[in-house]
Amino acid sequence: MFGDAESYERYMGRWSRLLAPRFVEFAELPAQGRMLDVGSGTGSLTFAIAARHPRAYVTGIDPSPEYVAYAASGNSSSDRVSFEVGNAEHLRFPMASFDAALSCLVFNFIPDPKAALREFRRVTKPGGTVAVAVWDYGDGMRMLRHFWDAAARVEPSAGELHEAHMRFCRSGVLPALWREAGLEQVSEQPIEITMRFASLADYWDPFLLGQGPAGAFLRHLDSDQLQAVRSEVMHRLSLAAEDMPFDLPARAWAVRGTVPDRG
Repeated sequence: MFGDAESYERYMGRWSRLLAPRFVEFAELPAQGRMLDVGSGTGSLTFAIAARHPRAYVTGIDPSPEYVAYAASGNSSSDRVSFEVGNAEHLRFPMASFDAALSCLVFNFIPDPKAALREFRRVTKPGGTVAVAVWDYGDGMRMLRHFWDAAARVEPSAGELHEAHMRFCRSGVLPALWREAGLEQVSEQPIEITMRFASLADYWDPFLLGQGPAGAFLRHLDSDQLQAVRSEVMHRLSLAAEDMPFDLPARAWAVRGTVPDRG
């Protein structure tokens, strides 16, 4: 029933669950009020907001009906948390509906991020917070850096697909956009987390589920190429055996800003 959503959970959802509480802490949200999670996916950020702010009401929106259904199926705070299908560039909510609007790990995948940011600002009350977190794809997200370096060694064209080429993945880029949008008290901070992998398979197998640019790339490889990339990954991870556990760090860049008084 939840094929793609469950695949996302195995591939990136576990990272989202580690990052979301740290991002919520950075956002400095009010103790109560209405919060919006744009691109809520499987619900990691929505649930993290609700857990940290037990008097807040949180709405998660996502363009995928499957992801919305998956997140709703895990909702144990039904009176304060809701999920619905929605478009970041065309939010259905009236002006100044929320005390904060947030988005975690999806801003790079919104077709028109400037339009989305205008919508974030529009639906947030004056004095409210607009905050986003994105991976540092170039170097800080080691899971993907090892993968793409290995893939490019086997198939040179893979280097063109690396998420490091995405627009919003370096320090200073999001704050500049926030100021351009007229947000005030803009602040940026790196958030560092570490993921424990039980084995090479624990790391590798989720890439085979077709999620994200990496999963899409692997779908076009034959069995020999797949094995070559896997072997190169193992080499780059410096694993003496496939069942050896290991840790990988990751860095996200988080930005927050305040909606100015419209009056």
